[in-house]
Amino acid sequence: MTKTYAIVLAAGQGTRMKSDLYKVLHPVCGKPMVEHVIDHIRDLDSDRIVTIVGHGAETVEQALGNKSEYALQAEQLGTAHAVQQAGSVLGDLDGTTLVVCGDTPLIGSETMKALLAHHHQTEAKATILTAIADDPTGYGRIIRAENGDVLRNVEHKDTDDEERNVKEINTGTYCFDNRALFETLKKVNNDNAQGEYYLPDVLGILKSEGQRISAYTTPNFHETLGVNDRVALAQAEKEMRRLIAEKHMRNGVTIINPEQTVISADAEIGRDTVIQPGVVIEGSTKIGSNCVIGPNSHLQNSTVGDQTTIHSSVVRDSQVGSQTAVGPFAHLRPETQLGNHVKIGNFVEVKKSQLGDDSKVSHLSYIGDAEIGKNVNVGCGTITVNYDGKNKHKTEIQDDAFIGCNANLVAPVTVGKNAIVAAGSTITKNVPENSLAIARVRQENKEGYVKN
Repeated sequence: MTKTYAIVLAAGQGTRMKSDLYKVLHPVCGKPMVEHVIDHIRDLDSDRIVTIVGHGAETVEQALGNKSEYALQAEQLGTAHAVQQAGSVLGDLDGTTLVVCGDTPLIGSETMKALLAHHHQTEAKATILTAIADDPTGYGRIIRAENGDVLRNVEHKDTDDEERNVKEINTGTYCFDNRALFETLKKVNNDNAQGEYYLPDVLGILKSEGQRISAYTTPNFHETLGVNDRVALAQAEKEMRRLIAEKHMRNGVTIINPEQTVISADAEIGRDTVIQPGVVIEGSTKIGSNCVIGPNSHLQNSTVGDQTTIHSSVVRDSQVGSQTAVGPFAHLRPETQLGNHVKIGNFVEVKKSQLGDDSKVSHLSYIGDAEIGKNVNVGCGTITVNYDGKNKHKTEIQDDAFIGCNANLVAPVTVGKNAIVAAGSTITKNVPENSLAIARVRQENKEGYVKN
């Protein structure tokens, strides 16, 4: 079976982005565009992936980690020179090599698979991924023979009147016989106005040596968008958002208004879940089935069980159980864990706390650094006083306890099973189970205090 390799070109500085951030690290739907490219290639079960890095190499390697191997292009001398830097890793291997630009996040794995299949079917030494452009201005044109083989790739500035009307364009993505690629790269020269070594010259050399060059035309021109500035970045974001939403809808998710919904590429959503307008779902969030994610909610790197409702709330780095209700206007901060049948109501903030099944914090409370058992009621205005100015302390509320309104639980403190804390109390000592704790000043009325 033929081995498959990939080279990702990610060494360009991207001056047109006008940014301190390395170009290929600009996010599209919450993930660096080069990581989209790498993840699509990984779907192919490629044997090796080499990313060519240059400016900001260490930041790219940090972002991608062990998803790829790396080769450094110390000087920016053109695309052929960039590919050549992978020679120390791939140069002596047999197989097929896919070459993709790191700023083309929309080229999906299915298109890559189709390109590879066409390459093998036609037994070509090189295959170009092409597309049909309504306006091909600025793109290299693909000139074909009658049998469909590629005669030549002509840069826009070199086209004659007839060639300029050709709408099939070179997308900059290729398949090569790996040995032929690296042998031919040695023959590429920089005899051009820019003094650079261009990868398309490999095609001309192979053709002159009698080798077959083929082309596979993707039906989706939008996939081929290369991001070189902020305008193209916005276009890529819009298109990927559309594709992601469409994928979820086809898998049984209702998205009321896709144009007003942002879903990351790595999010998972169960069938029959409803996503209301204005929702932002980021990172590796996983949402179960039959959920309702209400308007303007923001979920990030969180897990949500089945049949749960989150309404106009923020959930970050947290776990939410099944048949649970959050919001409106609640904030679940990192390391929050909610069990099943839990209620977190309006204007409740929970941070680094666990709530067991059937517990509820219905309104206007702060729960921080707390461990709350099952079937606990936390009344309106309750505060776990967890910070002494230097350190955070833990509050424990055990099963079946009842916390009255406007209670302050000064940590470290434990409220035992089935205990009751009276409304308005400030609790500084542990409350034994089955006890009633009252910690408030006795009311005294001064009659006649206010005189007309």
